[in-house]
Amino acid sequence: MFTPEMWRDFCRRLEAAGEIVSGAEAARNPIDQAEGYRYLTRLLRIALDMQLENADPDFPAFYAASHETAKIGADNPDNIYMNASISGSRRYRITGTRGTVPVLSFGTKANRYAVDGTMASTGELDSADMAYGPDGSFEIIVSQDKVDGNWLKLADDSTMLLVRQTFLDRANETPATVKVESIDGPAYPAPLTGEALEQALQRVTGFVTGTAKTFVNWTEMFRANNRNALNTVDQSMFFKAGGDPTIFYLHGWWELKPGEALQIDTRIPECSLWNFQLDNYWMESLDYRHHRIHANSHSAKPNADGTVTLVIADRDPGFGNWIDTAGHHQGTMLLRWTGATDHPVPETKVIQLND
Repeated sequence: MFTPEMWRDFCRRLEAAGEIVSGAEAARNPIDQAEGYRYLTRLLRIALDMQLENADPDFPAFYAASHETAKIGADNPDNIYMNASISGSRRYRITGTRGTVPVLSFGTKANRYAVDGTMASTGELDSADMAYGPDGSFEIIVSQDKVDGNWLKLADDSTMLLVRQTFLDRANETPATVKVESIDGPAYPAPLTGEALEQALQRVTGFVTGTAKTFVNWTEMFRANNRNALNTVDQSMFFKAGGDPTIFYLHGWWELKPGEALQIDTRIPECSLWNFQLDNYWMESLDYRHHRIHANSHSAKPNADGTVTLVIADRDPGFGNWIDTAGHHQGTMLLRWTGATDHPVPETKVIQLND
């Protein structure tokens, strides 16, 4: 039986998560504080979807753990993220159509954000390695035991299915359609019990707290070691947190005074695609619905020699590819090379806009 005290415990745990925002010394300015508390409400929405509404691995359904108004860990503005709860003890069937989206990938994860901030990969499948029907349809079996055809590996500790669709020109590209179902689960879900609800709410607040702590720690690390630079060459931390193994991640911290801009110059390696984005202190992508806060290999204009110049500023600098700070003066940033043959580290410098 679910009791009023259980509800009060849930509310107290949620209240305690606010200390993560109030305790972030570098974020004690009006915009970062307001976005920090909004961030907690967004994590709560994601967690309720993940841990309560779509938590049954016998009846998986896709939800979005990052989108325009709910964001985690430098979410990619060019992505559609599709998440579903699964179990390593079950077998699943994924069906769909390929569409024209440039990158489509499938992964199984051991989601431990609520425990230790990790999301280890337990299986990966790229659309380039799959077989399709004449109409672009596909079927993938998700299981521990290998099968013929399209197969995605499960492990004992797999708890999440993650599908990434990455666009370059979303207005003119067709998303994939994807569905998932359990092959060997029961016919009907069990009714909700008070015990199950209490356990779900425990996981909800654990996810909110664990996720917020994880990425505040990342931010502080970048602020200390990668100030106005993109040079996080060691990738192990990013892969442990659920990063795509085909992507090389260059994170950094940007911080500008009035009248300053950050100029980024980089050689473009041979790769399937790349993109750059600007994030806030909480590692949420800035508002890409209303501001140009990111660029990719389709939208960015190259220099005459094939290199690319990005300029982070509060107004259009008149050269390079402008990345709008959207009212912020600091935050995190990320450059991704996807399928790159090598991984150049960009050159960065703070410049005066008036110059």
